[in-house]
Amino acid sequence: MDNSRRNFLKTASGSALGAAALSSVSRYALAAAPTDRRLVFVILRGGMDGLALVPPIGDPNYRRARGALAFNAPGQSDGAINLDGFFGLHPSASPLLEYFQRGEAAAVHAVSTPYRRRSHFQAQDILENGSGSQTGARDGWLNRAVQAMGGESGFAVAVGRGVPLVLQGTAPTSSWAPSKLPQPMPGFFDRVGKIYRDDRMLKTALSEGLKTRAAAEAAMSAEDKRSGRGAKKARNLAGVAKVAGAFLNDEAGPRIAVLETSGWDTHANQGTTRGKLARQIGNLSNGLATLAETMKPVWNKTAVVVISEFGRTVSPNGSGGTDHGTGGAALLMGGAINGGQTITKWPGLARNQLYEGRDLMPTMDTRNLFKGLLAGHFGLSRRVLDNQVFPDSGNVAPLGNLIR
Repeated sequence: MDNSRRNFLKTASGSALGAAALSSVSRYALAAAPTDRRLVFVILRGGMDGLALVPPIGDPNYRRARGALAFNAPGQSDGAINLDGFFGLHPSASPLLEYFQRGEAAAVHAVSTPYRRRSHFQAQDILENGSGSQTGARDGWLNRAVQAMGGESGFAVAVGRGVPLVLQGTAPTSSWAPSKLPQPMPGFFDRVGKIYRDDRMLKTALSEGLKTRAAAEAAMSAEDKRSGRGAKKARNLAGVAKVAGAFLNDEAGPRIAVLETSGWDTHANQGTTRGKLARQIGNLSNGLATLAETMKPVWNKTAVVVISEFGRTVSPNGSGGTDHGTGGAALLMGGAINGGQTITKWPGLARNQLYEGRDLMPTMDTRNLFKGLLAGHFGLSRRVLDNQVFPDSGNVAPLGNLIR
């Protein structure tokens, strides 16, 4: 291969045409795809306030503990949405209510990694590596799960800028992000096609890349294209979800996708039904609803997990926000999820029930949750989960009954 061709491929990898790699390896993977089920992993970076997303309105200490951040009772002005009489849903998450009612969504509460020092970066390392304690890790539990399932190239994709730690490792994975490069002149790809017509590998890569580019373009509205989707903001999630859904709908495409958003660090002016967090939760909920709508053809085979690196303090701080905490909440969605419930061993909000007198006490390890999903959805054995995917975690049992 001459240098001009090598340079073209190197440049194209950062553009929409770079999706050629994703498309071609995805189609290669189909022949050996070990499962027809889909998994979407959504990371909320910054520490999402689980007590705001899924407020424990029935806890006798709720209003005292949350103070100005407490919601009113369901049915009242600025009231939470009732889920089961004890737990509610943030009003801005109303697009998700129908999924709870249909049994296609569930909340998981008082969940945390074993990490307790409240550093974003260390907490994210442990969440994504799955080791329970290792910071500065170089591979992720979801990559090790792909290895355990025998997934080939294209089996898993990160939709966004770069591959997050949870997908890094020995198993080959792909990533897709919209290009920031100028649009090519009319006829550019026709000319490139002529150059590559006698090179079978490059001709195929270009053809498959153009197909993927067209699919991604079709999945994005004009507004989506202007919004700068490489930015990791919750307001962009609906557009990113359309692209992820289009990839996952393809029978020859990936089975696992990772999405991530930022902006969940609410130290000041957090608000309740209005304010920064309400906007974030509204954007998240619209994005998840968009994902569900986009993935209708395979929704019954799909599980979605949404989680942050830790929760936040129970009581507000002096700036009307919350600080880094411990126990948090996760969301599950999908037609494969055994939903319509809040899964927790609730610790309570009395002062003596809190972790270090300030945080929601965690009663579930994130690895309980992840193991339960991998076992129920993909059929991974306890031995593989304990030793390969989450090494040295034999004392952490998979959570049962998560999957229909």
